[in-house]
Amino acid sequence: MVQTTIKRAAAADATPLTDLIHASAAYRGDYASIISGYRVTADYLARHQVFKAVDGAGRLLGFYALVLEPAELDLAFVADEAQGAGIGRLLIEHMKAQAFRVGLGAVRVVAHPPAERFYRRLGAERVGTVAPSPPAVTWARPELRFAIG
Repeated sequence: MVQTTIKRAAAADATPLTDLIHASAAYRGDYASIISGYRVTADYLARHQVFKAVDGAGRLLGFYALVLEPAELDLAFVADEAQGAGIGRLLIEHMKAQAFRVGLGAVRVVAHPPAERFYRRLGAERVGTVAPSPPAVTWARPELRFAIG
């Protein structure tokens, strides 16, 4: 695995995090509408537990956003070129540890359908399905839950 450090995202990270989302190959084609126009803002970073993974040179490898109330993994992205190197696993394990530190008993995930297997491999259980919410989301999404602690 690439030398990786996970640290809290700051206001200056808003644009690079947004750029990483928009560069994601997982959201091209049929899934593009869900991120169209989406922006990570400095306010979002201040209100939520957002952590980024960077390599030894400070290059952004991925990030996640944990919303505390209600407890939900709101965003989780790994740069296309860093996929397969264990960065996603590292971020989710960090998220679970962070959730434990702040006293959460469980974390909800409304997953991008192709990511369901990834989350389940890391211990999430499928608890339901979230119906489409057009116009941005025209497909059902798996609802998962990480038990914490």
